[in-house]
Amino acid sequence: MTHPGEPHHDDLSGRLNRLRAGVLGANDGIVSTAGLVVGVAGATADRTAILAAGVAGLVAGSLSMAGGEYASVSTQRDTERAALRREAWELREMPEEEERELAGIYRDKDLTEDLAARVAHELTEKDALRAHAEAELQIDPDHLTNPWHAAWASLGAFAAGSVIPLAAIVLPPTAWRVWACAAAVLVGLVLTGVVSARLGGSPAGRAVRRNVVVGSLTMAVTYGVGLLFGVTAG
Repeated sequence: MTHPGEPHHDDLSGRLNRLRAGVLGANDGIVSTAGLVVGVAGATADRTAILAAGVAGLVAGSLSMAGGEYASVSTQRDTERAALRREAWELREMPEEEERELAGIYRDKDLTEDLAARVAHELTEKDALRAHAEAELQIDPDHLTNPWHAAWASLGAFAAGSVIPLAAIVLPPTAWRVWACAAAVLVGLVLTGVVSARLGGSPAGRAVRRNVVVGSLTMAVTYGVGLLFGVTAG
């Protein structure tokens, strides 16, 4: 019996994969776009130039993140498929040894020898590959990681994160642009830090501090670079 709203193995892995890609994408979108537009704002007060740079960064970063996630998760999926093919071969060529191996896995989980052997035999009779994949490889053959899910989640999250610094720097008056952008970015980084900590079961304070420090340093350095180029060009 399951409980309403309780996550289970058949969908939890995929959901966590999409959430992870989404949080990382949003965080990268905030930081990288903030660094870009703040740097340009340090060099020029031209709103159009700042907006063009920010939009270009949003598009390029979104596509880059999506491509990177797709390649990474595709590699993971290929590895899972290779492991399943190897397991299927072993089940065909050495079924008795594989059943004893499965029984050993359950003995290691504190089942008695007789019960472990009976469980292994019944699972093997029902679906040997699934039994070994789940117990030995921790893979659900029907729910392999999906690279497209991760790619789309990362693309959308990066774009959404990028909107925060982009809007915050082009909407306010010139004198307030950088400060408004910095404030909006810090709020966004606090939120992504809290979410990432909850997903990983770690303390939120550490993740928030890390995000804020990295984001603040990025904006400070790129703004300095922008000022340098602005002075040089002037």
